[in-house]
Amino acid sequence: MMNRLLKALLTSLWFVVLCAPIMGIHINPDHSVTFRWHRLVGLAIGVFFAALLWHWYYDRKALGEKIFSLPKHTTESFSRIFHNTPFRRTSLILIAAFMICMPFLPVLGTGYQVSIMISGLIYVMLALGLNIIVGFAGQLVLGYAAFYGIGAYTYGLLHLYFGLGFWICLPIAGIITTICGLGLGLPVLRLRGDYLAIVTLAFGEIVKNVMNACYLGVDSHGLHFSLKDSASLNLEVDGKVLINGAMGITGIKKASTFTIGIVLVIITLLVILNLVNSRAGRAIMAIRDNEIAARSVGIPITKYKLMAFVTSAVFAGVAGVLYALNYSSLVAKKFDYNTSILILVFVVLGGIGSLRGSVIAATVLTVLPELLRSMNDYRMLIYAIVLIIMMLFNQSPQMIALRKRLTARFRKEGTDTKAAKEKKGVA
Repeated sequence: MMNRLLKALLTSLWFVVLCAPIMGIHINPDHSVTFRWHRLVGLAIGVFFAALLWHWYYDRKALGEKIFSLPKHTTESFSRIFHNTPFRRTSLILIAAFMICMPFLPVLGTGYQVSIMISGLIYVMLALGLNIIVGFAGQLVLGYAAFYGIGAYTYGLLHLYFGLGFWICLPIAGIITTICGLGLGLPVLRLRGDYLAIVTLAFGEIVKNVMNACYLGVDSHGLHFSLKDSASLNLEVDGKVLINGAMGITGIKKASTFTIGIVLVIITLLVILNLVNSRAGRAIMAIRDNEIAARSVGIPITKYKLMAFVTSAVFAGVAGVLYALNYSSLVAKKFDYNTSILILVFVVLGGIGSLRGSVIAATVLTVLPELLRSMNDYRMLIYAIVLIIMMLFNQSPQMIALRKRLTARFRKEGTDTKAAKEKKGVA
């Protein structure tokens, strides 16, 4: 017991020292310093009890003792409920209806909250798309935000120049990102590992810098292009600047809805699930597991890598169109290296190759900073703690083993219940 108390105390002190500059010190406008000792004391107490509980759990586990167990009849009841097909179907219908109607609810239907929810759906699509090439194909891509930006800029230009709507721009953006994916994938997908990551990173930076330096305008004489500034376009008085360099594209009509986002996410999930469970999907995962063995049995490596890469790029382009529809302006810096890394973080934290994990990670880590915006002093600290917890939950061998045991237990109970019903029916 004393050992656990000592470990919990040391953990608490370590957290206090680490977080003191963030939570314990406040710089006033007159450059004076205010020490917020009460926050550090509260943090120390909370971390102490959390660490104490953590060490108690692992000590009990090391001794082979049960940590928590429900009565057998309770677990059997839960198993019967969740293995009931009508119950699951009804639950899915209710969840889908709630998600579609959520923006129209009086409590949740403000413009700001709907915009945040749409942002979460955009990142869900991006995480699912990147999971195809990173999770299922096993290829590290660091310039994924480039296709995201290409889709967004495609919608912005088509909308401002031709006046096209969302549903017309959507397939056009998909075609353009397909061409870009083919153009990049054909020469670089023969590379492996770090080399592929570096090349895709360079591609993403090239696309971002081109967007940042590009000036495009239109008047009665047609399109005008420049890499210098907007004045060098030499537009007429009634001319219109479409791309204004670092200022990007402005004047886009904001017209996105939560329902459109939900529909696109569902379509993305259906397409990816169909791909994963198909012959092509099995070939892609075989390449990921052992490329030499896959090549030896006649699987065309480059073909299936290219299929995964292009499919992933298309979903990024579709997400970019939804992003452009949700915001009235587009800026190139929104599609830089940091965005690519953020999407990769969603994939890694959710579990590489796990669609469910990508959805959960992207949703939680998008909405959480906004929910904590009122806690400005230490919201990033909480955000970092959640990141660590999600990483431990998805990557820790102990947590993985715990999830497998729980899953196997429920499956066994469900199987036993089904067998008992069949036996009763026969009798």
